[in-house]
Amino acid sequence: MQTNTWRAHQGWHQESGKLADRKACVWLDAAFYEGGERGWEQGVYDDSSQAFFETLRGQVEAADCFKPRTTTKASPTSPLPQAGPLCPSFPRMNSHRTTSSNQSRSSTPDLIASSAGTALPYATRSAMHLKGLVPSGVENFDIQEKRVLEQLQLKSTNIEKYIFLSWVRTTNINLFYRLVLHNLKEIAPIIYTPTVGKACQEYSHIYPFLAPPNAVDGLYIPITEVDNIDEIISNYRESIEGDEPEITVITDGSRILGLGDLGMNGMGIPVGKLQLYVAAAGLHPDRCLPIVLDFGTDTEQYLQDPLYLGIRQHRPDNGTFYAAADKIITALHKAFPNMFIQFEDFSTDHAFGLLDKWRNQILCFNDDIQGTGSVILGGFISAVQQAGIPPKDQRILFVGAGSAGVGVAKQLADYFIIEHRIPEEQAKAMFWFVDSRGMITANRGDKLADHKIYFARHDNGATQCKTLEETLDYVKPTALIGLSTIYKAFHEGILKRMDELNQTNRPIIFPLSNPETKAECSFEEAMVHTNNRVLFASGTAFPTYTIPGTGEERVPGQGNNMYVFPPIGLGSVLCKPKRITDTMIFAVSKALANSLTDEEHARGELYPRIERIRETSAQITAAFIHQAVKENLAQEDSWIQMVKESSVVEEVKKRMWLPAENFQQLVTSCPHYHHHPHTHIKL
Repeated sequence: MQTNTWRAHQGWHQESGKLADRKACVWLDAAFYEGGERGWEQGVYDDSSQAFFETLRGQVEAADCFKPRTTTKASPTSPLPQAGPLCPSFPRMNSHRTTSSNQSRSSTPDLIASSAGTALPYATRSAMHLKGLVPSGVENFDIQEKRVLEQLQLKSTNIEKYIFLSWVRTTNINLFYRLVLHNLKEIAPIIYTPTVGKACQEYSHIYPFLAPPNAVDGLYIPITEVDNIDEIISNYRESIEGDEPEITVITDGSRILGLGDLGMNGMGIPVGKLQLYVAAAGLHPDRCLPIVLDFGTDTEQYLQDPLYLGIRQHRPDNGTFYAAADKIITALHKAFPNMFIQFEDFSTDHAFGLLDKWRNQILCFNDDIQGTGSVILGGFISAVQQAGIPPKDQRILFVGAGSAGVGVAKQLADYFIIEHRIPEEQAKAMFWFVDSRGMITANRGDKLADHKIYFARHDNGATQCKTLEETLDYVKPTALIGLSTIYKAFHEGILKRMDELNQTNRPIIFPLSNPETKAECSFEEAMVHTNNRVLFASGTAFPTYTIPGTGEERVPGQGNNMYVFPPIGLGSVLCKPKRITDTMIFAVSKALANSLTDEEHARGELYPRIERIRETSAQITAAFIHQAVKENLAQEDSWIQMVKESSVVEEVKKRMWLPAENFQQLVTSCPHYHHHPHTHIKL
């Protein structure tokens, strides 16, 4: 049937060439696309569509869409819409609404068109002067996603896949996150570890191919421009059309994964981390800000590389570093006082220094220190439950004593102190460390870095173990944790010795260094050399292992920080705690351990399946918010009240951003559609 709504739709389109600009037609087509495959061409709509249309009509008029349009032809030099690889002739957009050559910032129709691509209805194409510029077929988003996945799988290397996905993200962000969420297990290792390490090493060489020209993908803040930080922030504000960031990941590129000082090339880490914030916890992509502090590099390879895009100077001394970093952080906090700041991949001393200075002043978090510790604690809790030995009898040997290793150990120790009421000195005595000089002791003879002093052994007498093998025999550990970035540090002899030392219980072995080229051992090696008894978690992804003879398939645990930093970020954005405390981090770890299903426990897994990441993120976020409210640190009244009255988990799920499933959802999720466009998490 043809209703008055349908006739109104026809009339509005007839007037569009005279009175309405293309924005109006986009809104209108959304109303009629609401019918989905019932067929908007036939005008078959029910009363709910009529109501939807009337609401939408009011929004259109309120948005002042009807303006006279000039009928003069564009000059030959007028810029045409830029074409993306998957949505030909539609304007290219990135997660921060990139500027185009003919607009100070992207308009709502451009944003919708770029994200709809070949799903844009015929009438809207006509109104936007795209008729004849694209293939005639009108597709749904599922078909678009299928095409992208097909092209992705044709790429021969992971770095090619990384470049391809970066281009998809900056040309059609809705399609990108549909693809990621529906194929997370396959795509997460491409957009983050291990592939992101290689991408960072080559960042200056591949940068022009990661995004269209003028794509604002974050902030590059050189130390030479620190005095102009307010101007830099102002420039960013101009590019985001009023949507202020709620979360940022900041690095200076000085210690990227296990790869060392990559300088400005480290920008790939904040970009990748924020993609996981969106995918795993539903942060809105428009509210995420990647930042690299371009403070130089001490890696001569980059200083001599003619294609290197960072400033060509060595890194500053500590005084200069902290003065510059403090000025930048102060300016960011002043500009965006509610923004959650994650420090990422700073050198060890600077990582601890920045966290110690700022953790009680602003809402901030260090993933290398707190995040790594939290996810490993969650896996360790699961492992202890299965190992057959109580927490107080654990003897834990760390290989690697950088910020990540010491941070993990401190969180494990604090957990034993708080949760199991083990006295501090007894808890501290459960840990041993090995660095490049051997077992760390107070009387070793060298000057220890400040962060190593807490766990230095005082009970070793004259014993000084110079190697991991010697330390292993001396300590007789129940758990071996690697954060050394030394490839194959846990060789066959080490693994077999761990098996021999733990015959009455299952050995816990966590090779946590990444990428894979820095991992202390593989899952297969750990299984083979411990007679399949190992309780295993790694920092990088390893394939499943099939036990010979039985055919039983074992899945390796991956102590991926993706389990914890997205919920911490989402919880911080939602309830706005004054600061993040150790007990809030412990709550996250316990929630992670408790999120495993009975089936996952039965298979001996230490972490939940990655395919359930949104479900587990909601549970962990809820635990974080509960703890923040319990400690009277939450500042958002609605969440304080919600903790007392309703299911926080279900409410968190409602606040998670999801990419649009169809054209109507795409339009109604646009900021200009809503009366209140600046809600924290757009639904």
